[in-house]
Amino acid sequence: MITIKLIGGAKKSFNSDELQIDKSDISINELLELLLKTKPKTASELDVENILIAINGLDSSAMNGKDTIVHNGDIVSIIPVIHGGSSKKLIFEIEKKQIQILEIRGQKKVDIQFIDNLRKKYPKIKFQAISSNFILNASHLKKILSLSINAEKNNILLSNKIETDILMRFAVTLQISTAISSVGIKPSTNFILIAIGNKNSFTSLYSELSNSCINLFLKNNDLFLKKHFNILKKHIDTVYSKTPLEDILVEKASILI
Repeated sequence: MITIKLIGGAKKSFNSDELQIDKSDISINELLELLLKTKPKTASELDVENILIAINGLDSSAMNGKDTIVHNGDIVSIIPVIHGGSSKKLIFEIEKKQIQILEIRGQKKVDIQFIDNLRKKYPKIKFQAISSNFILNASHLKKILSLSINAEKNNILLSNKIETDILMRFAVTLQISTAISSVGIKPSTNFILIAIGNKNSFTSLYSELSNSCINLFLKNNDLFLKKHFNILKKHIDTVYSKTPLEDILVEKASILI
């Protein structure tokens, strides 16, 4: 018996979030063919060319792709990939470190325990969470992470851990307590979840959190960031760049010592 977990939009294709397939030792391709035959005719189509497939939490693309064999007792997660102007996740590499970015919808009772639980469950991943208000865009995010990763590489972190270094650079402060109160997780406020580490665990992580994820970087935080960091028009005007606010934020983060 093979268990199929359907994530996000894949649920709509089968009107369910979980299916059982009475088969064993078949390829992912064969499994998809079986699934499509069981799909209700009135349900949404499943685009098998734009999905991520994980077997027991491991991304099948890191194995043999759709030729990977699925065995009795395996749990197969099917996750649609979102294309277009926005996405619910971002995966990239800095200095050979794999990074996944998710934006989590604000929750009334969320706190640091959320991150602690993830750290216990995924010990090979380093996690940090930053209030969405403090991230201008994907480029700003990548540049700050690059500062922290290179600081770790050169043994010049602002703190003992890269996770804390990241927090401090987004907050532009050397005070850890100030950084936590400023850019850390707050109730009912969206936050960016940063995961650095084992890429094979990213699919499982996304599967677990997908229902709480929202499209990345939709909110324009220009005015908030300018006000919070007291960045005035005269400061913007002195930067000869197409992205002056981003450059100022990154410079502020880079000169912390």
